[in-house]
Amino acid sequence: MQPRTVAAGEERDWSGRLARRTAGEDGSITAILALANAPDVLNFSGGFPAPEMFPTEIVGDLATRLFREDAAVSMQYSASQGIESTRDAIAEHLSRIEGRRPSDAELMITSGGIDAVTLISRSMLDPGDVVAVEEPTYLGAVSGFTGWNAVMRGLPMDAEGLVVAELEELIGSGVLPKLLYVIPEYQNPSGRVLSESRRRALIEVCRRHGVLIAEDVAYREIGFTGERLPSLWSMAPDCVVQLGTFSKTFFPGVRLGWAAGPPQVIAQLGVAKQNSDQCAGALGQRLVEAFLRGGHFDGQVRRQREFYRTRGMAMDAALKRHLPDDVTWATPTGGFFCWVGVPGVDTENLAHAAQANQVAFVPGAPFFAERVENHFARFSFSRATEEEIDEGIARIAQAIESLRAP
Repeated sequence: MQPRTVAAGEERDWSGRLARRTAGEDGSITAILALANAPDVLNFSGGFPAPEMFPTEIVGDLATRLFREDAAVSMQYSASQGIESTRDAIAEHLSRIEGRRPSDAELMITSGGIDAVTLISRSMLDPGDVVAVEEPTYLGAVSGFTGWNAVMRGLPMDAEGLVVAELEELIGSGVLPKLLYVIPEYQNPSGRVLSESRRRALIEVCRRHGVLIAEDVAYREIGFTGERLPSLWSMAPDCVVQLGTFSKTFFPGVRLGWAAGPPQVIAQLGVAKQNSDQCAGALGQRLVEAFLRGGHFDGQVRRQREFYRTRGMAMDAALKRHLPDDVTWATPTGGFFCWVGVPGVDTENLAHAAQANQVAFVPGAPFFAERVENHFARFSFSRATEEEIDEGIARIAQAIESLRAP
């Protein structure tokens, strides 16, 4: 069908010329990012690190040195899999924190976590392939996978994380996922942690059936106690691709992360990188490398754990203080989020009511890949002060009361 001829000066409607795979995309992430710096808003929307946690003085010194001594590398294009010395620094970092060092063929640099999702989608998925995810899960991953015409299947969670028996039941019904995406630590949005016994069971099922696990470790370092379970990748590097990011622990402006996994998969991700943004920014790579080699990472993470623990406890206290008794959530043990259930209230309506009172949060529906539950919401405590948290939750309580009023 030929597009309609448009007269001079008439505005053309391009919506009919967009790719079919874009149908239904709702721009949820765009809406969250639009609120990032909104003035006069008590903001519980995005998973944004607190600017107070940015290592500005250290980064300023490192950048000055790189500009002076390293411009030929740090201000130039890099190889698609990353600068060799940066990959070496990240490999050493993983060896120290995970107990396993990836080989050169098992590691590449990405432009943050969502880039890794895009690369693995481009490399692994044909239209109609099944991707299994936790239900709920990170909305950026849901939109990333569906953008490549994958069929999403949601697996329920409980207090121990993803219910592995449900994955076995799905496979037993004749549906074999090509990929399983999971966030084992302080899951976005639920805050749950996958127990060690579930980790072992999950690996056993996926290894037996040939399902590749994509392990997103965005919040792994931000546990409030510092205790760590073994990562899926360290337990099973033959069937796990770890998707990491420095956006939470360093700062998101560098847009830098990594993918570590089976060499055949990593090689194809490198090819996919050549066909997307070609390479991660060299300046960001060299900044991360210098930060790691300078021994700054451990101190940075220790400060973040205590900082976000204080805010997480403030959120928990405010929820207890202000919200009705039938509202549910779990006390956060790490990460940035509380996943809140408000029985009988569509949180899309609640979000509009709260915005009218200068409070922002994310309704729960976009976090569901298959089924949808409209009475959940994600509240982020990472960027709000303790006073803002208390005031914002009090305003949300008023909005709930107004929606429930007869």
